Amino acid sequence: MVIPASSTEYLHVPVAAPQGVDVTGMPVRVAIVAHRATPADTEWRTAAWDETSARLLIGPGTDTVLAAGDYKVWINIDPPGAESIVRKAGVLSVV
Repeated sequence: MVIPASSTEYLHVPVAAPQGVDVTGMPVRVAIVAHRATPADTEWRTAAWDETSARLLIGPGTDTVLAAGDYKVWINIDPPGAESIVRKAGVLSVV
């Protein structure tokens, strides 16, 4: 995905859950980082569900303002039980 640095909009991160599993009631977080490592605890932002996507408002006027560059997008879903699922979800280019 490519967005201008001046844009304030929702970043949608598609989630393909197993058939019959409703993830929309589970806590979800998104991290947008410029480094290659797994995000630090301070880099995660609470996201919301929009049907089958997690969404996070980014850009000017939000808690996530990004300068021009390429970023890795990560998602964390916390289902009931011992699991806490972390996955790299894609790349975001800010121009």
